Amino acid sequence: MSTRDRYLDLLRALAISCVVLGHWLITALTHVDGALAAPELLVTVPWTQWLTLVFQIMPLFFLAGGATASASWARADGRALPWLRQRTVRLLLPTAVYAGLALAAVGACTVIGVDRGILAMVGWALAMQFWFLPVYLLVTALTPLLHAAHRRFGLAVPAVLGLLAVVVDLVVLGAHPPVLGSVNYVLVWAVAYQLGFCWADGLLTRHRLLPWGLAAGGGAAFALLVAYGPFPVSLILVSDETVSNTDPPSVAMLAWVVAQCGLCVALAPAGRRLVARPALWRVVRPLGRASMAVYLWHMLPVLAVAAALYLPGLAPEPGVGSPAWWALRLPWLAVLTLLLLALLAALAPLDRALTRLATALRPDAPVRNPPLFALGLAAVVQSLATFATHGFAYQGHFPTTPTALLTLGTTLTLAAAERRQELSATG
Repeated sequence: MSTRDRYLDLLRALAISCVVLGHWLITALTHVDGALAAPELLVTVPWTQWLTLVFQIMPLFFLAGGATASASWARADGRALPWLRQRTVRLLLPTAVYAGLALAAVGACTVIGVDRGILAMVGWALAMQFWFLPVYLLVTALTPLLHAAHRRFGLAVPAVLGLLAVVVDLVVLGAHPPVLGSVNYVLVWAVAYQLGFCWADGLLTRHRLLPWGLAAGGGAAFALLVAYGPFPVSLILVSDETVSNTDPPSVAMLAWVVAQCGLCVALAPAGRRLVARPALWRVVRPLGRASMAVYLWHMLPVLAVAAALYLPGLAPEPGVGSPAWWALRLPWLAVLTLLLLALLAALAPLDRALTRLATALRPDAPVRNPPLFALGLAAVVQSLATFATHGFAYQGHFPTTPTALLTLGTTLTLAAAERRQELSATG
């Protein structure tokens, strides 16, 4: 594996580590009147919103994804649907299994009469990370068009996408039209994805100062937008905000995306030298292989600790944000890390089974019925977006419609390969 590819794996490992650490760090649990509560740390202790500048590094996923997709799409020889299905299967199989198990647990809890408030909170915690998946699937589906535009217009494409995102955000801030803001989920994150194309093709590194210029310009724009605009400093959703940087992505988030992508490209030479060291690579490689499992399952240890220690009132509970509370974050993170490692070990046979199943599904085979495949992908995106917004148990109820959509979409997407006899006949 080249040092370039190793550096991409390092970016993904860094991103997934920050996502997990950030979610664990801001999770505050309390036991009040016999019930479990989760006060919002970013509201209870407002200065912690500055921490999101460190932990919001999802642009790295899209930047690395674009760089990887650029080379992968070039090898696909224009076979768009098989290429898209191959990448969809890779994401959808572990996601469908995780969602299926979570929904089965929600269904069982609903039948036995678990408190709806607790069920809603647990269902939200288990699906809070899902927002990334429908957005990434949509951007991936647009890769043939985005890459064709990239080949013709180069750096002008992310510039135009960014300009469109600015226009959308200005309209949303001024007129508050419904739905329109959702377009920025694609536009803003597609900027990072498109910058990955430009990085892979050398457009971002043709001039040594360009990546540093993007980093400095994006950072300065973010600072000005927060200081003089209506935008908060928090780069994740805070419930008491009137304007959010993430729901939908704002101009400030766009500035942070540009800054972060520029910085990662600027630091690439040093990063490649660093990841060439065997000691670091021995850490990065297994984390990269387990990144999807870590991303999907990392909140389960939190729920296990909540049930074992907080629900019965056994855990110490100093005031949220107090010095004692912060001191307890260290053992809290250590316990969660050990539990996650144990969970990953237990999931290893399942991961191997999913790898075999992915091969059996022939993800690179021609797509038998393109309209049904497109319908299945749309159903998957819609269901995942619903779970990301409302959780697996909105208001304590079983989510019948999005579950049906996910089941339908998964079936249509995974079963889309042409049969072997059809391939022989057409060959």
